[in-house]
Amino acid sequence: MNTPQPVTLSLNGIRLEPLGMQHEHGLREAAADGELWRLVFTSVPEPHETAAYIRQALLTPDRLAFAVIDETCGRVIGSTSYHDIIPAAARLEIGYTWYAQSYWRSRANTTCKYLLLSHAFDTLGAQTVGWRTDNLNTRSQQAIERLGAKKDGVIRGQQARRDGSVRDTVMYSLIRAEWPQVKERLAARLGLAG
Repeated sequence: MNTPQPVTLSLNGIRLEPLGMQHEHGLREAAADGELWRLVFTSVPEPHETAAYIRQALLTPDRLAFAVIDETCGRVIGSTSYHDIIPAAARLEIGYTWYAQSYWRSRANTTCKYLLLSHAFDTLGAQTVGWRTDNLNTRSQQAIERLGAKKDGVIRGQQARRDGSVRDTVMYSLIRAEWPQVKERLAARLGLAG
């Protein structure tokens, strides 16, 4: 697998561009849309921590972070990342994903996942794409399962939450052999099939 490099991806009015400090104000506004940092199971930064959040993402060696942009208005609506990138195993994960609450139940997440999965499998040559989420985050689990990912299991007591409690982490994956069928289904959901 090729190591992911900064790239801009776009489809259906959604653009993923490499996260940078120029996105700080937009991310701050996106996080405020629903006060998302109050959700104990998310990685959404508090408004005063947005710059630090971006710096940390940029300094993490096995992470490639993106700002999610609504191209119709130019608004930053959230962030997502490739992370835990293991080129020798042709594996990466998609995570650190969050969107302004006004974009929940929109096509934004499906579009982002289609872009990231297409790039991972079709361009980078990934064999496995994974996800992990808090066992309390049932919304995220349902979204991952709707993509067609398989539940690999639960790692108990895996990570501390921002409130100090310890979470169990639910792991999912999608392998290259499953991608063509998943791609076709996602394309149909996005109106791309033809």
